[in-house]
Amino acid sequence: MIEQTLDVPTKDGAMETFIVRPERGTRPQVLLLMDAPGVRQELRDMAVRLATVGYHVLLPNLYYRAGRDTTYGPQALEHVAAMLAFIDGGAGSRAPVGVHGYCMSGPYALAAAARYPERVAAAASFYGTWLVSEAVESPHRSLAKVRGELYIACAEHDELAPPEMVAELRGLFARAGTAGELEVYPGVHHGFAFPQRKVYDRPAAERHWERLIALYRRRLG
Repeated sequence: MIEQTLDVPTKDGAMETFIVRPERGTRPQVLLLMDAPGVRQELRDMAVRLATVGYHVLLPNLYYRAGRDTTYGPQALEHVAAMLAFIDGGAGSRAPVGVHGYCMSGPYALAAAARYPERVAAAASFYGTWLVSEAVESPHRSLAKVRGELYIACAEHDELAPPEMVAELRGLFARAGTAGELEVYPGVHHGFAFPQRKVYDRPAAERHWERLIALYRRRLG
């Protein structure tokens, strides 16, 4: 694996980004959007795991405006456009990319697929928070604009995505005719995919990896 941390330019400054890729070959690029606690070794390890199966993974610090190495900070903002510009500058192409996010970034990953439909071929949300809300970027507003494939994984027990919200999103998803799937993981809690959480559930976590990698295989190669 080749690992490095680079600054990605944005209109608000330099966004530090952990990047990992296999040593050999040209690999599809994917963006891993952090959860609320921010970039940490746990997420870097997850990026490395994805790189070991052939992906060039970029993990941006969405709290960069609060200073380097920030763990907690203001509400995360989407900077997918800056990441896409960085990818284009480095690769010299406009190849399709994947985006997936956890917790607060789940909605951003889905919204990115609608905002950049010509680029985002696959997007996934894992126990995303407030997937149906009044926010302008709420993904339920623009499902029909997505050209790629979505995968939405929800925990059965999640105060930030209660059953009634999940049911509403499922109906909207079906009516939009968007390619993809919404799946509820039974018996697990918000945060189940992170090994360092008390709510970590290994079978569910491994299922999330299987679903994510299969999605990227289908849409990115």
